[in-house]
Amino acid sequence: MKKILYTKFKYIDDLISDLAQKKEIKKAITRSNLCKFWSKVAGEKFANNSKPYSMLRGNIMVIACESPAVAQELMLRKTQLLTKFKPYAQSLKIKLEDLKFDSKKWVNEN
Repeated sequence: MKKILYTKFKYIDDLISDLAQKKEIKKAITRSNLCKFWSKVAGEKFANNSKPYSMLRGNIMVIACESPAVAQELMLRKTQLLTKFKPYAQSLKIKLEDLKFDSKKWVNEN
């Protein structure tokens, strides 16, 4: 019987390093980091009633809102929110173009 040698194993840290070098993964991590700043940008009042949902092509962030009223209120504050987001986006080298508010994307986590 022929002896089988397993010599081409990769360590998990090498696999993670290889994955982290992929362009798509870097982009996803950067966008995810930007979403973490939503509570600081929106403030306590809106952080509980809205949350980042996704990023669209053209650097548009979609925000899921608990109700249409919350979406409307945030829409009225869009310019202020984009201004507050700017330093965070610049530090991550993302050009955030716009915010889109959608109450249909809201999912209760209960």
